[in-house]
Amino acid sequence: MLLTNNVVLSIILLLALSLMRVNVVIALIISALTAGLLGSMDIQTTINTFTNGLGGGASVAMNYAILGAFAVAISKSGLTDLLAMQVIKKLGKQPSEKALFWFKYLVLLLLTLFAVSSQNLLPVHIAFIPIVVPPLLDIMNRLKLDRRAVACVLTFGLTATYMILPVGFGKIFIDNILVTKINEAGAALGLQTTAAQVSAAMLIPVCGMILGLLTAMFYTYRKPRQYLVATPEPTADDIERRVAQISPTHVAISLLAIFVTFALQLYTDSIIVGGLVGLMIFAVGGIFKLKESNDLFQQGLRLMAMIGFVMIAASGFANVIKETDGVAALVQTFSETIGSDNKGWAALIMLLIGLFITMGIGSSFSTVPIIAAIYVPICISLGFSEMATVSLVAVSAALGDAGSPASDSTLGPTSGLNVDGKHDHIWDSVVPTFIHFNIPLVIFGWIAAMVL
Repeated sequence: MLLTNNVVLSIILLLALSLMRVNVVIALIISALTAGLLGSMDIQTTINTFTNGLGGGASVAMNYAILGAFAVAISKSGLTDLLAMQVIKKLGKQPSEKALFWFKYLVLLLLTLFAVSSQNLLPVHIAFIPIVVPPLLDIMNRLKLDRRAVACVLTFGLTATYMILPVGFGKIFIDNILVTKINEAGAALGLQTTAAQVSAAMLIPVCGMILGLLTAMFYTYRKPRQYLVATPEPTADDIERRVAQISPTHVAISLLAIFVTFALQLYTDSIIVGGLVGLMIFAVGGIFKLKESNDLFQQGLRLMAMIGFVMIAASGFANVIKETDGVAALVQTFSETIGSDNKGWAALIMLLIGLFITMGIGSSFSTVPIIAAIYVPICISLGFSEMATVSLVAVSAALGDAGSPASDSTLGPTSGLNVDGKHDHIWDSVVPTFIHFNIPLVIFGWIAAMVL
């Protein structure tokens, strides 16, 4: 039964605790213990399973710590003030409503392009967010831009792109994970797919995400939103005085450090290596002294530590979920009761199960092996076509990525938007992205399964 399944109950508990503003790390630990105990594990086995899974999130946490320090170093270089000054000059001291309108959507468009590029053109994933977004917060405040719209823009670029384009992270998701696992599960059943088929099958679901993005930008969060700050915002004259003190050499060094960091990450596939080299360039260039590195890292950790701990706890929670039989039992129950003549209900239920699983695990990349092994035989037995099967597996796996409290697609935007403590992870990132992306994905994923 649905309401007795340990996976369903633990994820409902996770979401309920998160919405009640209980710390996400605490909510993940409580939910992991619940999943294990309800899944016939004893308390010691559950704790050991959770602990053994923590290592999977350690590298991500270290990445966040390095990026936090890197973002602090950039702010010390003066790039933030320089960028703010350029915007003020463009807008004027008393900008018109028309100028504010167009500039607001220009900012959203540029952030969308950054997010899309971070998956394919320059596959740095969320590494760009703590570098690009914090310097823009003052500008967003001046524009009275609702940061929930920005969260939706960033999450869209981080998720929709890899779902449809087999390049960069899209190649990893589509080619290396999705196609491989579907073909493994379908080998004995005569089902084989390709990256081109996956991209074609995801067209309809991604259209649903585009609709959600446009709704968020032009309807839900279009109204101005005032963010109260503890200290008065600097005036144009204040910023102009600070800009006059910025060394052109420091600006050049900052740009070099950013370029080298991104280039090294692409070459070594390591944010840690790229970030450390970038920090060394900042230090050698005189933007901060080596003896100040402790303070720099402490500020970076304050900026990013919470996100890192969430990713570590999510990895432990995912390990507990995988070690129980809850997912297989849940799908088996539905496959036995639906019947072969109820494809519509079967498709909807599979999508909802995928949503529940990924909302807890927080990563579509980690969910595909679980979903594909179970869903492919069910889809074939129910008479779904190859394209429909691919769509159901891919959408079911990707669903929670856009709206999970433990997903880096929501944690990343929060890390950049909450630098000043004015952006709540659950209510300003998770809930908006869930509404505007997960709900359309369920609807359009179901349509794809029915028409393909």
